Amino acid sequence: MPESLESPSGTRQPDTDRTTLGVALLTGDPKKAILSLSAPMIVVMLVIASYNLVNAIWVAGLGSDALAAVGFVTPLFMVLIGLGNGLGAGATSSISRKIGSNDHEGANRAAVHALLITLVISVILTVPLLLFARPMLLAFGAGETIGLAVEYGQIVFCATVLILLTSVLAAILRAEGDTRRIMYVMSGSAVLNMVLDPLLIYTAGMGIAGAAWGLIISQTLVFVVLVYWFCIKKDTYISLSLKAFVADKKITRDILGVGLPASTEFFMMSILAIILNLMFVIVAGTDAVAVYTAGWRVVMFAIVPIIGISTAVIPVTGAAYGGRHYDKLPVILRYSVLLGLVISIFTSIITWLFSRQIAVVFTYSAETAYLAPTIASFLGVMCFFYLFVPPGMMSVSIFQGVGRGMTSLTLNILRNLAFIVVFAYVLGIIFAMGEVGIWWGIVLGDILGSLVSYVWVRIYISRLQTLA
Repeated sequence: MPESLESPSGTRQPDTDRTTLGVALLTGDPKKAILSLSAPMIVVMLVIASYNLVNAIWVAGLGSDALAAVGFVTPLFMVLIGLGNGLGAGATSSISRKIGSNDHEGANRAAVHALLITLVISVILTVPLLLFARPMLLAFGAGETIGLAVEYGQIVFCATVLILLTSVLAAILRAEGDTRRIMYVMSGSAVLNMVLDPLLIYTAGMGIAGAAWGLIISQTLVFVVLVYWFCIKKDTYISLSLKAFVADKKITRDILGVGLPASTEFFMMSILAIILNLMFVIVAGTDAVAVYTAGWRVVMFAIVPIIGISTAVIPVTGAAYGGRHYDKLPVILRYSVLLGLVISIFTSIITWLFSRQIAVVFTYSAETAYLAPTIASFLGVMCFFYLFVPPGMMSVSIFQGVGRGMTSLTLNILRNLAFIVVFAYVLGIIFAMGEVGIWWGIVLGDILGSLVSYVWVRIYISRLQTLA
C-alpha cells in the first residue's frame, strides 16, 4: 500500500493505518481519546521536565549566581516557549475542528498557514531579543548576575526560530491524533540534552554557555526529524504542500484568534515570574530568586501530567466542536479534571514526603547547600498548589479547543495578574510575611483562578447545549 496519494490540487490524500487510526481516535470516544493522546504527551513532558531538573542541577554546580542567572533569563525563555505553544494551540484547534467536520483540504491549508505565520513571527523576534538582552535582564533585576545571564540568554535566543517551528510542527501532529511520534522525538531530544549538559558545561569548560548550546543542539535534532516525517517520508494525515497554498484571512484569523491569546497567556506567566522575582529580591535578595527558580522546576515537573492531559483536551474538544457533538464537551471536562485530580493528589503526597530529599538535589555544591531548607519549605507550600491546577487548566483547554482564545486569555489574566500578584503582594510585602507570604500568595491566587475558570466553562457548555 503506498504511503500517500497525490490529489489533483497537489496535496496528499492520507492512505496509511497511522493516519486513519489517529483521526478515528480523535473523533471517537472522548474518554478513550483523552487517555490515548495524553499518555504519550505525559511521557514526553516528563522527560522534558526531567531535563529541566537535571539542567538546574548541573547549573547549580556552578554556584547560586549561575542558578539565579538562569532564573532571570527564564521569563524571556518562557515567552518563546509560550509563543510556540500558543501558536501550536491555535494550529491544533483550527486543524482538529476541520478534521471533525471532515474538511481534509482545509486542515492542510490551516497547517501551512500556521507554519508561515510562525516563521514570520520568529524572524521578527530574534533581532530585538539579541540586541536588547542586557537592558531587559537588568530591568528584571539580574544585577550582579548580569554577565552570566546575558551569556546564557543570547545563545538561547539564537534558537528562537527552532523553538517556535518545532512547537508548531509537533502541534500539527497532535491535531491529527499522532502523539506517539511526538513522544519519540521530544524524548530523544531531552535525553540528548541531558547527556550534553555535563559534557559542555564541565568537560568542555563552557560553563553556563554549555547549557544553552545543549538546548540548541537538541532543538535542531527535533526540527530535522519532524521535517523528515512531513516533507520526506510523507506518512502524515496533514500535507505541508506550498503548491496549492493561497493566503486566507479567515484561516489566519482562526489560528491567531486562539494562538495569540494562548501565547499571551504564557507571556502573562513570564510577566508573573518577573514580578515575583522582583518581589523576592525586595523581601529576601537574589537567594530567594534562586530558591524560587529551583523549586518552581520541581513544581513544573509535578504538574507535567496535568499539562499532558490538557494538551490532549484541545484536539479532542476541537474535533467534537467541529463535528457539532456538543454532548461530548461535559464528558471531556469531567473526565479530564477527574484524571488530573487523581494525579495531583498523588504528586502532592510524594512532594510532601520527600521535599527535603528533593531540595538536596539542587544544593549538592558547597555554594548552594544553605538553600536546601528553604527550597524544602517552598515545596511543602506548593503541595496545595497542585490540587487546584486541573480544574483551571482543563477549562482553559476546552475554550481553546472551541476557538474561544480571548476567553482563555481573560481567565489567565485574572489568575496571574489579578489574583496571584495581588495575593503575593499583600501577604509578602504589605503583611510583611516575606518570601513565605509570596509562596502562599501563589497558592491562593491559583485556587481562586481555577475555581473561576471551572465555573465559567460549565456555564459556557450548558449554554452551548441549550442553543444546539
